[in-house]
Amino acid sequence: MSVVASYVYRDGKRVRAAPLTEKGLTLKPGEFVWIGLHEPTDAEFDVLVKRFHLHPLAVEDALSAHQMPKVEVYGHELFVVARTAEKVDDVIRYGETHVFVGTDHVISIRHGSARSHTALRAQLEASPEQLRAGPDFVLHGVLDFIADAYVPIVDGAEDSVLELEQRALDAFLSRGEIRRLFTLRRELLKFRRILGPMEEVAGRLQSLDLPCIDPDIRPYFRDIADHVRRVNSRLNGLTDILASVFEVANLLEQQRQGVITRKLASWAALLAVPTAIAGIYGMNFEFMPELHWRYGYAVVMGLIVAVCVGLYITFKRTKWL
Repeated sequence: MSVVASYVYRDGKRVRAAPLTEKGLTLKPGEFVWIGLHEPTDAEFDVLVKRFHLHPLAVEDALSAHQMPKVEVYGHELFVVARTAEKVDDVIRYGETHVFVGTDHVISIRHGSARSHTALRAQLEASPEQLRAGPDFVLHGVLDFIADAYVPIVDGAEDSVLELEQRALDAFLSRGEIRRLFTLRRELLKFRRILGPMEEVAGRLQSLDLPCIDPDIRPYFRDIADHVRRVNSRLNGLTDILASVFEVANLLEQQRQGVITRKLASWAALLAVPTAIAGIYGMNFEFMPELHWRYGYAVVMGLIVAVCVGLYITFKRTKWL
């Protein structure tokens, strides 16, 4: 059953359940109904469309579930789309929550999100003074509930980024760690793409004169905008750190390759001396200098050792070895 909860409220208190029938959705003056759905069927949603006269374009968007965060006005009703995000098995899973807000109803529809609004409903019901404000305060509660879930994702990403940063400074990054770096960067960039529109949604609800939004409730939406803005600012900092981690890892790798190249060049120079002398004396000349000299071999070997030792000391002093 896709109907998670459906209750009627009056004066900030729950008064009765509201089954999706003509009688169940009948409201008295001063009452409003909050219906929570999770991936509803067409038949279930059709009851709400007819009862509350939902706009066809908004209904089409709500059922397609491929929308970016936005606020749309249809007559005296608001249609709000918010994107949800949660960390599942080290991967950010995204979903959508669509909210229809009228003078006497709030219809929240979740797609792809496992975070039920049951805890949120209990929290709001525990504050009847605020819930008395009506559907617009419920809308604030839903958006605030969604924005709160962004913080653990950023906290986890921050730990991963700082771990990679420390690893890059302590040692060379492995191929797996570099792959993890780029995967994390891609996830953060994707996450940032939904935060901008979410901040815009909260800003419009705060600043514009919209139907069903009481002026006294607008400051609450400013709090959501600030919340999303802080998360977005932290994400910007993390993506900058990831870029610097990659640059540091690249510089250290270049430095390591330079050290290896210098060492190879130094050893090649050391080996060049005996190779050159051996090459000269390996030639088949009849009148070779010191060829028949009794001490020729010892002098040549001593010369090779002396030159090699001299080169070795020089390379050590210049830190090429």
